[in-house]
Amino acid sequence: MNDFPSDFLWGAATSAYQVEGNNTNADWWHWELKNPRITASGNACLHYQKYKEDFDIAKQLNHNCHRFSIEWSRVNPQPEKFSDQQIQHYYDCVSYLRTLNIEPIITLHHFTNPLWFSQQGGWNCSDSVRYYLLYVEKILQALAEKVRYWVTINEPMVYVYYAFIAGRWPPQQRSVIKANKVLSNLIKAHIKAYEFIHNYYRQKKLPSPLVSIAHNMVAFVPCNNNLRNKFMSAFRHYMFNLKILNELVGRKKLDFLGLNYYTRHLIDVQSWSIKEWLNNQCAQGHNTLEKNSMGWEIYPQGLLNILLSLKRYNLPIIILENGICTLDDRQRWRYIYNHLKQVSEAIKRAVPVKGYLYWSLIDNFEWDYGFEPRFGLCAVDYSSYQRTIRESAYAYARICKTGLLIDEAG
Repeated sequence: MNDFPSDFLWGAATSAYQVEGNNTNADWWHWELKNPRITASGNACLHYQKYKEDFDIAKQLNHNCHRFSIEWSRVNPQPEKFSDQQIQHYYDCVSYLRTLNIEPIITLHHFTNPLWFSQQGGWNCSDSVRYYLLYVEKILQALAEKVRYWVTINEPMVYVYYAFIAGRWPPQQRSVIKANKVLSNLIKAHIKAYEFIHNYYRQKKLPSPLVSIAHNMVAFVPCNNNLRNKFMSAFRHYMFNLKILNELVGRKKLDFLGLNYYTRHLIDVQSWSIKEWLNNQCAQGHNTLEKNSMGWEIYPQGLLNILLSLKRYNLPIIILENGICTLDDRQRWRYIYNHLKQVSEAIKRAVPVKGYLYWSLIDNFEWDYGFEPRFGLCAVDYSSYQRTIRESAYAYARICKTGLLIDEAG
């Protein structure tokens, strides 16, 4: 008996800004220019030119689905003006995936915005949802007949936190008031896009689409079992992991749960001060788990715990991102294998997991960390842009082909 269903979705993911290169109309591009200490994305991985090569690699690795994003700033370079040439490019991407019999999973917003949109206030702007829906409509007109899976917004909680709470990402505006408004507009944008996509498919008599967000969830674990840490862990789990799902599921605006999972936070708060409710983690040296090259703890058990917590929603679950940045490819394989063990266990416990996508297909530009983190199933030589498939990718490919959880290192 296989460890995974025969119709399981296997694949990997990328995002446009992180791999395409030269997205000169994006707010991130101009933020990089203003911040010389930030690594510039530049050519990134030249995926815009090399997408066929990359999709051929996905096919070679037995992937039957691929998640990628459309760069809003490419197709909508000025307010209410769209580039037919750039829309054609994404049509060609989807069409090529279809010729390879790979299911496209399209992300419509993956952190970056058109510069003009940002200059008008971005997601704080009262017209933000309207502008986003004009973009969604244009993309649907081009791609609906070839796409069934849509991800409207990637990691809204992460975007809000890094841009408006931590202030690390553009527009670097630390404001709880702005953070709440941006999150509210992102949720509205998803709801409106969900309704629009479903209405469009009905009008065109197309098979019903499957629409969701990609929601990053963290395993919040108390450092010790004192009342304060247990309470704060549960509070953060609710606020960061469950609150947005409760709203969208309650309003019937998700067709599946799109889950991104990477790590745990070990919670150790020293007082009931409001300043400690959202940020503090253990500073006592108890974070002793193996880590990736960015310092994130590797905690596969957290994925099982989160999947079990999602069972209550009675919706299919697709793991849209799970991966590790490391220079040690043996560590990458252990990460993939140990997380897939947890997915298999969740399926045995009747959690409706329908797919797993590794982050990412190729090494990429990792936002304010630059090019140093290496997440890819394929290595990218940034001097020649040559792709080299890693051994962990071949080991993962055998699981994709057989549905059997084979430990290649065992």
